[in-house]
Amino acid sequence: MLCFPILRKDSHSNSINRCHGEECKHPEIKSYLSLALFISTLVSLLVLRKMSNLPYINAAFRSSRENEVYFFAKNKYVRLYYIPGKTEDKILTNLRLISSGFPSLAGTPFAEPGIDCSFHTEASEAYVFSGNNCAYIDYAPGTTNDKILAGPTTIAEMFPVLRNTVFADGIDSAFRSTKGKEVYLFKGNKYVRIAYDSKQLVGNIRNISDGFPVLNGTIFESGIDACFASHKEPEAYLFKGDKYVRINFTPGKTEDTLVGDVRPILDGWPVLRGILPVS
Repeated sequence: MLCFPILRKDSHSNSINRCHGEECKHPEIKSYLSLALFISTLVSLLVLRKMSNLPYINAAFRSSRENEVYFFAKNKYVRLYYIPGKTEDKILTNLRLISSGFPSLAGTPFAEPGIDCSFHTEASEAYVFSGNNCAYIDYAPGTTNDKILAGPTTIAEMFPVLRNTVFADGIDSAFRSTKGKEVYLFKGNKYVRIAYDSKQLVGNIRNISDGFPVLNGTIFESGIDACFASHKEPEAYLFKGDKYVRINFTPGKTEDTLVGDVRPILDGWPVLRGILPVS
């Protein structure tokens, strides 16, 4: 008589050899069950690993208001008050749709599917990117009085110097430099510095590992999901998957240093628990 197997662990042998309390006499069933349990465990591990590799934060930029930052995830955003190096952050704007908090962006790619990259410039102005699209906005912090100052247009039209480069089709992340009107742009394992006022390159496109040797051996040498320049200069926050790190950067040099270790985002930003990752 064929017995119907029940998947369970035996407390002594950690095996799945029993069927309704009796030893299963069908080795082929035991083999199938063992294989099924192995596959199920492997799939679960792969799903967890994939989830940890998905961006928790797609874009970020420093606000003109002291110690305030905007985080963008998919088609939503949140505004925080943060204290560099501490975990006493506060939510200033609860998670909401970009189209709701930035009415000027409603009906544009920056609202749906969302903002891929951003960086602040002067006053309450910032560049935002989605795919190969770009716009220059006044984000009017803490209000819904934002407005588009330039664009939307393509990255190549807004920054002709990026035409025919890896950055023309999209930019992963960016942060404002402490040197003049320069900004760092990242795409995959590449980066470049540009002057956003004259819209000229500052140096050549390089590997992250060459320009930021301190990131060698970390997850950030192959790419950065989001980043922003801290109000505590010359520091920047880098984000990838569910991890982040803080660095001291040195424009035009390779003497950058890590400020602390690479950490889970939700450990360093506990106020975001229950908010990230955005479903």
